[in-house]
Amino acid sequence: MQFLNGITLLLIFQLIGEFGARLLDIPVPGPVIGMLLLFLALAVRRSVPPSLDTASSTLLSHLSLLFVPAGVGMMIHFERITGEWLPIAVALLGSTVITMLASALIMAGTSRLFAPGERQDD
Repeated sequence: MQFLNGITLLLIFQLIGEFGARLLDIPVPGPVIGMLLLFLALAVRRSVPPSLDTASSTLLSHLSLLFVPAGVGMMIHFERITGEWLPIAVALLGSTVITMLASALIMAGTSRLFAPGERQDD
């Protein structure tokens, strides 16, 4: 019963997010808004209800199954993907390089900022 209560809570927040996105006509997906609202509710509450913990743990343990629809979608559009492989490859490679560079720069910056004993005050 806890799993059903947790899933219901997740779906309610998703519904609220969908409704808010459509009502306010903002270009943000409803589930993202619902997730932010759920985060705010949990932050205010300062704890996670057991039913939500059960549902989220169960969903996360089966996360790989959620990639099946994406794989099927890619196979449905395989002709289009083969026709436009170069822009897709460039976008994937470029975004990977940009993400790695940004991560390295952020890591270097935070390492310098939080390094013990190496801070020089003027």
